[in-house]
Amino acid sequence: MPAVSLPDGSRREFDAPVTVLDVARDIGPGLAKAALAGKVNGRLVDVRHPITEDAELAIVTDRDPEGVEIIRHSTAHLLAQAVKDLFPGAQVTIGPVIENGFYYDFSFERPFTPEDLEKIEKRMKELAKADLPVERSVMQRDDAVVYFRNMGEEYKAEIIESIPEGMEISLYRQGDFVDLCRGPHIPSTGRLKAFKLTKVAGAYWRGDSNNEMLQRIYGTAWPNKEQLNAYLEQLREAERRDHRRIGTELDLFSIQDDAGGGLVFWHPKGARIRRVIEQFWFDLHERAGYDFVVTPHIANLDLWKTSGHADFYSESMYEPMEDDNQAFQLKPMNCPFHVLVYKDRLHSYRDLPLRWGEMGTVYRREMSGALHGLMRVRGFTQDDAHIFCREDQIESEIIGVLDLTLELLSAFGFNDFEIHLSTKPEDAVGSVRIWDHATAALRSAIEKKGLEYTVDEGGGAFYGPKIDVKIRDAIGRQWQCSTIQLDFNLPERFDMEYVAENNERRRPIMIHRALFGSLERFFGVLIEHYAGLFPLWLAPVQVGVLTITERQDRYAREVVSGLRAQGLRVDADLRNEKIGFKIREHTLKRVPYLLVLGDREMESQSVAVRTRSGEDLGSMSLGALSERLQGEIASRGH
Repeated sequence: MPAVSLPDGSRREFDAPVTVLDVARDIGPGLAKAALAGKVNGRLVDVRHPITEDAELAIVTDRDPEGVEIIRHSTAHLLAQAVKDLFPGAQVTIGPVIENGFYYDFSFERPFTPEDLEKIEKRMKELAKADLPVERSVMQRDDAVVYFRNMGEEYKAEIIESIPEGMEISLYRQGDFVDLCRGPHIPSTGRLKAFKLTKVAGAYWRGDSNNEMLQRIYGTAWPNKEQLNAYLEQLREAERRDHRRIGTELDLFSIQDDAGGGLVFWHPKGARIRRVIEQFWFDLHERAGYDFVVTPHIANLDLWKTSGHADFYSESMYEPMEDDNQAFQLKPMNCPFHVLVYKDRLHSYRDLPLRWGEMGTVYRREMSGALHGLMRVRGFTQDDAHIFCREDQIESEIIGVLDLTLELLSAFGFNDFEIHLSTKPEDAVGSVRIWDHATAALRSAIEKKGLEYTVDEGGGAFYGPKIDVKIRDAIGRQWQCSTIQLDFNLPERFDMEYVAENNERRRPIMIHRALFGSLERFFGVLIEHYAGLFPLWLAPVQVGVLTITERQDRYAREVVSGLRAQGLRVDADLRNEKIGFKIREHTLKRVPYLLVLGDREMESQSVAVRTRSGEDLGSMSLGALSERLQGEIASRGH
């Protein structure tokens, strides 16, 4: 008879086989009511799963990440059931969990409308209120193919046909609706109390543009209405902060369809901010011992064959172009170019580490439907750097990169972050010894910095372990930016060497690292983080000089000239408009400081200072104003 060990160390023995729900009831009625699933010997199962022998068990509730994921996946099934109830001719395909929600893809004769979404959501609520039991059953693969084909669900039948023969298929039924799924699922639909459908988009069947375009209905689901409402408010706030809208309002950048889409045009004000960001990056890296290189935008196809990109990355690369009987391709990455610079001459162990950085523009082939403002583009600038070092230098170099990463992110107002360490995957290249040493060096570097981190077992690239830094913005969203990646593959592919102390030839270790990741994407994140209210050191226009009448025009030009001579970004508004109108307009443009000039200011050689938040700082001399502005810029206040 089974004995069940619980996470708190306690142990419960039973006289007969029990289910997960039975154990929850034995512990207490409150837990039984809250139970969504169980984790038996580390495997997620339904609450009705039988336990017939000794096992370790954890009861999963909506307080657990797994519980929230089960809620979201079960809500995707609820969506599919509602669609089939309302639109019997629709075919269901797949419905996975995504960050903060779920989606389900459907094949239907016409596009779903916003009115359809309202009806579907209403039907979902009715089905949830009915508290239908969710029951699991199994069927042989071939029988399942026939079953779904007889139901007219050709897509489900195709999915099942791709599963190896002889396997059992798990199905879940709620009311009259049956879906293919490995589970687990909630015990009944009544557990789904907080969900919302958010949008409809197009999606190709199995992600292949040669296949039919399906309709993807997105939704979000949460354990309770309070969390749902908080998330919906975050979505509304995100809409208010949308970098595409703010970028247009502030005239920062544009994406020109005439150029093909996915290519960023930096307007003068956006380019001002970019220059500030780049100069800060260069200065920071120069102090940290980096040198800089500049490499071409294209290279012979043979280079990409040597690097492996022509094989494993070809789908994201543009087609080769022919010239002088040679094939050239736009670069999707800068790495091979830096390797060629390294190989231009033989290096000694005394030369290492070499730290080379580049603001290098790369090009990736993206489907038009995947493009999204600055966040997903076809051409972008990586703040790329590569470190070539000895094996014994890995830890100290990683500590240096972590220091640099945190200093850079903090300067832009990102002090809330998560660190993830990704370890050796199954398809790894390189010796076990080097992998173990490299992973231990990354782990030690993180721990020596006193940073908390999460381990992603097997999540590294095939060519080396990595560290990812995910930042959190002003409204709580997480963004993947900085990556630190060890590489044993390219040094091998390019036969890279250095002369060791004993005159032996050895392979250097290559460290890839990008702190912004993509300059364009980071700029988009910055816009949304600050809602366009950039701190003074980043603002495209730091000071607006506004005259009350044309009598102050000459004095205004003198003020502008003096401030610009100090390196400040200043615009003058000498239009024949009321001062209240000018103040409102420049406040909407999010200019940090507004200087109002009237006859009194002109006579006293002073300025009346206001902030964009509406604070009146009173009259200041130009010297006092300059001291204030330069101090704020130097501190990079947020």
